[in-house]
Amino acid sequence: MALHVMDEANRCLGCKKPQCRGGCPISTPIPDVIRLLKDNKLDKAGKMLFENNPLTTVCSLVCNHENQCEGHCVLGSKGAPVHFSTIENYISSTYANKMTAGPAPANGIRVAIIGSGPAGLTIAVILARYGYDVTIFEEKDQIGGVLRYGIPEFRLPKSVLDDFKYRHLDLKGIKFRPNTHIGGAIGIDDLFRDGYKAIFVGTGVWKPNALHIKGETLGHVHFGINYLNNPDSYSLGERVIVIGAGNAAMDVARTAVRKGARHLTCFSLTKKVAASHHEFSYAALEGVQFEYNKAPVEITDEGVIFKDIIENEDGTFADVPDSETLYPADSVIVSISQGPQNRIVQTTTGLTANERGLLVADETGHTGRPGIFASGDVVNGARTVVEAVAHSKIVAESMHEYLQSLID
Repeated sequence: MALHVMDEANRCLGCKKPQCRGGCPISTPIPDVIRLLKDNKLDKAGKMLFENNPLTTVCSLVCNHENQCEGHCVLGSKGAPVHFSTIENYISSTYANKMTAGPAPANGIRVAIIGSGPAGLTIAVILARYGYDVTIFEEKDQIGGVLRYGIPEFRLPKSVLDDFKYRHLDLKGIKFRPNTHIGGAIGIDDLFRDGYKAIFVGTGVWKPNALHIKGETLGHVHFGINYLNNPDSYSLGERVIVIGAGNAAMDVARTAVRKGARHLTCFSLTKKVAASHHEFSYAALEGVQFEYNKAPVEITDEGVIFKDIIENEDGTFADVPDSETLYPADSVIVSISQGPQNRIVQTTTGLTANERGLLVADETGHTGRPGIFASGDVVNGARTVVEAVAHSKIVAESMHEYLQSLID
């Protein structure tokens, strides 16, 4: 693998104005990292990656590279781009094994992180670097949020998250409190009472969006985010229909195929899938079939009734008369994105949600109540991992500035 990585690194032109970095939502210093690797300074390259992006080992595996760094590489216009994802994964995973530094000198200021998804983990790591006493509260039993419970093992091995916990939480003195729901027995006000000077909310979006059509409550119908949470608890049968065609739907489809589905079809409202070409290609390669310009009308015990639709030039849709057709299925999975649960908003004064149910916060993470900050999907809706990390870096610095103002 190392030889392949060096082959890719040697293809880099070292552009003075690197388009690859411009295409990266977190502005990874790609040419600098590659230059250090070529100079046999792997540890320095790894440190540079982690200082810029605490979740670099994760992003190297799950980022939409074809539309970001690699999609902007100048070599890609006439041939294959430099595959920085491979380079980043090699450097970050190799350097991670050497990260044994203990916690930073403590400053005695207590901070609470609610949710251990990409946003929460980013905030926790950055604030721990400043010496804050950080505690992560997680509703589930392990860290990761959508990384662990929404991305399949074949795309993001759980061992990557386990190693992250050891290197970045355990060794840095970050406390982790699993199986703890904030907004139930413990509320935001209880955290302030117990001396937390700032609280970050990064609870993600775990409420599935529904179709609101007849038959959606039948026993063989499931939601994509729930299925990905624990696929082994489902018995789908051989013929499965997935309603939706985004990246999450591809994860659902590819997981179901691995769990025994013999005939799996994804239905898309538009004439092309919303998923990235990379994810779509893998799904097609693994036997997933696709139907386009289909809108679900009703779910029955035998399958799903779809109608044909026409997509107009202005983006609107029109039904095709008398086109309703039953597509047989043993199970149906609805995968059309998610929204927030809103339990913290409902139990906390000073917090508000917008018309989509998302927690209202400004660009630097400030909510309507002093001392409470938020970012990630609970604020912006379902986005990519690297977008959550990039925004959370800004919010972490905003929290640091706020906490320092309490001292001054």
